[in-house]
Amino acid sequence: MSTLKEEDLINILPEDGPTVEETIKYLEKYTEDFIVIKMGGSVLSNKNLFDNLIQDIVILKKLGLSIFLIHGGGSKISKKLDDLNIKSDFINGLRVTDDKIIDIVEDVLVQFNKEIVNTLKNKSCGAKEITSKENNVIVVKPENKSLGFVGKPTKINTDILIKIVKGNEVPIIASLGLDQNDQTFNINADSVAGAIAKELKARRLLILSDVEGVLSKDKKLISEINSDQTTKMITDGAISGGMIPKINNCLDVAKNGVKAVCIIDGRKNHSVLFELLSDKGSGTLIRE
Repeated sequence: MSTLKEEDLINILPEDGPTVEETIKYLEKYTEDFIVIKMGGSVLSNKNLFDNLIQDIVILKKLGLSIFLIHGGGSKISKKLDDLNIKSDFINGLRVTDDKIIDIVEDVLVQFNKEIVNTLKNKSCGAKEITSKENNVIVVKPENKSLGFVGKPTKINTDILIKIVKGNEVPIIASLGLDQNDQTFNINADSVAGAIAKELKARRLLILSDVEGVLSKDKKLISEINSDQTTKMITDGAISGGMIPKINNCLDVAKNGVKAVCIIDGRKNHSVLFELLSDKGSGTLIRE
């Protein structure tokens, strides 16, 4: 149970965020639970959006929540490869990763991971690097031979993650893992977030994206959806393209011990706070 008083919340919450009254109501729900957040889309490359998410993480930590942050780095990796004039192909949305590209992917993600950790520490928020080079918690096997060094998680060492959280730090987890021979593999960040949320039996998995959430055929935001409704929407074509694997991953997570998965618009100010601590939320809540 939170020991924060109303005046504490007034000092912690941003003026353009959820109200104190709403926060008090929702805070009780999450006090003993784990929240997994996957940052993606423009948040990775837009400084204002990145800074806004960092502010939300700092606030959630001050409120006493247990946060796990997962990141990829697709746009940063693409830029680095372009700078080096290295072409990379994609199969079903996954980057074909040869021995030269995996070294670049690892360097970019490890560097970005350090940047996130240092940014949080500079705001007096404890954080810990989780990468293939430091505190690795993800064991992988190859996704598909044709993809090269692209892996899928087979085991998550949650003991390390929980120890970090109990030490009042936020684990910052790069979408990298090691196989049994300590070879580094690139992993789809949604898959990493899903695997970690399932192993932790998290209360929520939040996926920050560049869309409002799940939209109906007439492009209106759907605030909550379940597996039967998503199946119908895929059949009808309302959910299509790259959103299909994202939704299927969310449903798999929701069916395996996570109370709800949310796809939220990372382009909106304090979208994480509004999703967790307000009546209106800020995206689509996906349940089994």
